[in-house]
Order: sequence, then C-alpha cells, then structure tokens
Amino acid sequence: MTTDTVAPAASRNDLAARAAALIPGLLLLAAIGYAGKLAETGVKQLAESTGWSLPNIEYVLWAILLGLIITNTVGVHRIFRPGIATYEFWLKLGIVLLGARFLLGDVLKLGGVSLALVVIELFVAIGVVVLIGRWFKLGPKLISLLAIGSSICGVSAIIAGKGAIDADDEDASFAIAAILALGAFGLFAYPAIAHLIGMSAHEFGLWAGLAVDNTAEATAAGALYSDEAAKVAVLAKSTRNATIGFVVLGFALFWAARGQARAVGSRTRFLWAKFPKFVLGFLAVSVLATAGLIAKADLTSLGNLSRWAFLLTFAGVGLSTDFRAIRRQGLRPFAVGALAEVTVTVVTLGLVVAASAWIGL
Repeated sequence: MTTDTVAPAASRNDLAARAAALIPGLLLLAAIGYAGKLAETGVKQLAESTGWSLPNIEYVLWAILLGLIITNTVGVHRIFRPGIATYEFWLKLGIVLLGARFLLGDVLKLGGVSLALVVIELFVAIGVVVLIGRWFKLGPKLISLLAIGSSICGVSAIIAGKGAIDADDEDASFAIAAILALGAFGLFAYPAIAHLIGMSAHEFGLWAGLAVDNTAEATAAGALYSDEAAKVAVLAKSTRNATIGFVVLGFALFWAARGQARAVGSRTRFLWAKFPKFVLGFLAVSVLATAGLIAKADLTSLGNLSRWAFLLTFAGVGLSTDFRAIRRQGLRPFAVGALAEVTVTVVTLGLVVAASAWIGL
C-alpha cells in the first residue's frame, strides 16, 4: 500500500474521530436547550391553569440557567467540551436564519413619525449605555453588548453582537441576564404607568415597542393593554429588530478599526478578515425576505430553524460561563442596565407623548 493511499484514509479516519468527539457535547446542548423550552412552556401552562400571574421567562434564560447550574456545580466532563465549543457555530447559523423573521419592509408600515422615534431611540439607548457604562468603569466590550441589547432586540442582538465583536462568554451572560431581568420588570410596569397617565392604545403600543428590549415582553406588554396596542407594539418592535444587522455591523467595524491600529497590513484586508461574515448572511436573508423572494412557508421554517439553533447557543453560553469570573464583574452591569433602561423609558415616553400632542400618531 502506497503512502498516497494511506494518507487519505488516515485523514478520513481523523475527520470521523473529530466528528464523533462532538456528539456527546452536542447531545448535552440539545438536551439543555430543549429542557429550557419545556420549562418556558410549563410555566405558561401553570399560569393558565391556576390563574396565577407568573412572569414570562423565555427559554433563553432557562437554557442559560440550566447550563450555569451544571457547569458551576457538578462541572462538565472533558468528553462534552468539544461539542459544547460548537455553540458559536450555532450562534452564527441562527443569526443568518434570523434574517427571515426581521423584514426590512415592516419599517414602511409604521409611518414617518414613528420611524423617526425608532431612530432616536437607537441613538439615545446606545449613547446612554456607553456614558453610564464608562462612568461605572465596565469593560468596553460589555458596554458594547449592553448598548446593542438595549437599543435593538435584547438577547438576539446581544448574541449577534457577541460574535461580531468577539466578546467573552461572561460579558454576554451578564448582558443577557441584565436585559432579561429588566424586561420582566417592564412587562408589568409599563401597562400600569400607561393606564395611570391615560395613554391611547396606539401611544402605548408604540412606547412598548420602543422601550421594551425583548420582542416577547414588548408583545406581552401591548397585549396586557389591548389588542390594538399589541399590534402596534409588535410593528414598532419589528422595526427596531430590522436594524440589528446595521447596528451590529457598526460595532463590528468599530472594534475591527480599533484592532487595525495594532495590526500590520492594509485596513481593507484587516477589516474583511475580522468582519463577521454571518452579519452579511443575516442582511442577505432579510433583504430577500423583504423583496418577497422567499415563500411565506419557507420564512416560517427558517424562523423556526433559527430558534432551534439558538437553543444550542444559549445552552452553550451557560455551560461556558464560570461564576468565579462573573463575581469579579460584580453587580455593576445590572446597575448600568437599570439606569439605562430608566433613562430610555423616560425619554421614549416623553417622545411618544410629545409626538402625539404636536403631530398626531
């Protein structure tokens, strides 16, 4: 047998061995992610059957919590680690498929005034988080993740931003936890405030879509007010969601430019080497969906596939997060998130009320 014959066979065997090494970790990711989904559904069913007012805790947080519990108690055996490490691949795949759920054409349906408020919200949220984060002396990438999550669509934006700027797992976990905790508060606080000051359904729906970070909480807050408010909240939130690719692109270019100052070679080559290609994939799918080049049934399927990919991602984030590293960060990220959330809440409320009084919505 010649060397040329042996080499391909050995290469195939090595590839098969590496693929097999991924299986235990992938199964663990799938099990934890699915358990998170079951926990979310179980809590909803319990609330419906008992009439209790239970918070809507998304599978995102359940999956992360389950992963955190496992890795910080019994620990993760080395046999699972290769498969767990693939969660970043599922992250990027999920982001690309996410483009099918965020149609750029939805922006046109909201109206010029409301669209202007969405743009203002983006700049206000990013600016406030950056200023407060620097004041609290947080790490710059953690500040970026909090800014991305607060300005766009919460967890999905943080996950997208993590891959784009190459942030640490601990930073992503902190940002996600802060955003989810604040979203749960807004779900109940916003309708109460709106009823207190007598907002119309359209006004409240727009405010909820502008101020609440996660889509589920924004939709639920609108539904707690009225059906019309829920529809406006979903539309306003979808408009914010549609900007995810552009905002993440901006942060990616910012961090690539900072790295370029220490690199050798042309700026163009460096930016292309560092640029997250999956962001372009997200934009491409979103543009195709907006142009009607993807059938509605296929859009639904792609959206569902993105959720399954994120199931593995969220489980991997929890399994890859060490509490010891988190403790070194302290509670400052939550304080930054809370102060930024309050500021954005007040500013967007003022914008909506002013726009309604002066221009009409």
